Amino acid sequence: MFLTSIQLQNYRNYSELQLQTPNKVNVFLGPNAQGKTNLLEAIFVLALSKSHRTSKDKELIGWQNESARIAGEVDKKYGSIKLDLHFSAQGKKARINGLEQRKLSDFIGSVNVVMFAPEDLEIVKGTPGVRRRFLDMEIGQVQPGYLYTLQQYGKVLQQRNNFLKAASPGGANQTMLDVWNMQLAEHGVKIMKKRQHFIHKLQTYAEQIHAGITNGAEKLTIEYRPSFDTDAQQDESVLFNQFMIKLTQVKDQEIRRGITLVGPHRDDLAFFINGKEAQIFGSQGQQRTTALSLKLAEIELINEEIGEYPLLLLDDVLSELDQNRQTQLIETFQSKVQTFITTTGLESVNVGKLQDAGIYHVQDGRVTR
Repeated sequence: MFLTSIQLQNYRNYSELQLQTPNKVNVFLGPNAQGKTNLLEAIFVLALSKSHRTSKDKELIGWQNESARIAGEVDKKYGSIKLDLHFSAQGKKARINGLEQRKLSDFIGSVNVVMFAPEDLEIVKGTPGVRRRFLDMEIGQVQPGYLYTLQQYGKVLQQRNNFLKAASPGGANQTMLDVWNMQLAEHGVKIMKKRQHFIHKLQTYAEQIHAGITNGAEKLTIEYRPSFDTDAQQDESVLFNQFMIKLTQVKDQEIRRGITLVGPHRDDLAFFINGKEAQIFGSQGQQRTTALSLKLAEIELINEEIGEYPLLLLDDVLSELDQNRQTQLIETFQSKVQTFITTTGLESVNVGKLQDAGIYHVQDGRVTR
């Protein structure tokens, strides 16, 4: 897929922007705090309808404005489509080729992106919540129905937590709790199976890419860690029964604490390099290589799932990589993926490796060639 143009209105520090992006590689150059990251964020939001930097849509709307808009035109293997996303206090409105989409899940996946930023190192060394967000964002792009299931699970989880907080030890309404348990497990097992499937595929690509970057010296393994012991090969009905049994086992503890202790909201991922956990024993270089391998694996996985490569967004990341990793990254995306790069200076980018690159200058919410 290929983003041929993007338009912004009252988005962050862009009051108005109409930008053609005809190049395979697009480099946005300028000092910090001028709007480079905001531009890449807008492309990300056009794909997923939400930001990777904030959960509050109102922060995307420019200062003293009541609404914001992102629009873009994307060439895909089946033709060109026009996407339009409008933000206001009333919520989001999404259009494809001028037709308003009744559900955001019908809009998500129209364009696919892989974002790589310095903070992505947190996928390896950060909290479980960071890794769950990584999973949810990436699975949701290629399987929009997953986001709907996740939303339904979140609603049940909140209502169940409210019930647990109000219940007294020994006095909980068991019939009502059984209802919440069944709904939680019903949505939860679907999320878990999707995560298992995604991680298995991601492992296949990431292991091969990681071996290439390290010249075969390191083997990367990804492990899914659900909130209770289970076999990845089990079908949903068996997993559902295990989920229900585990909820029964922790019932008294949950009522005492007023919170749900079992479910995909407590899942985690672990990364191992040559059998040792990267989060604990990996050097910073190994953690960076693991994050890079994951991002490059995402590109291949999305291509396998949808039949075309996503857009690649590199937010001030090339300067963070040594020459070997930077060369590996550039050579990987050069022939496959339309790429958008932000940097404060070209001296940190191996420009000699870039082909068909358009250089844009960004200053105070304005972009010029």
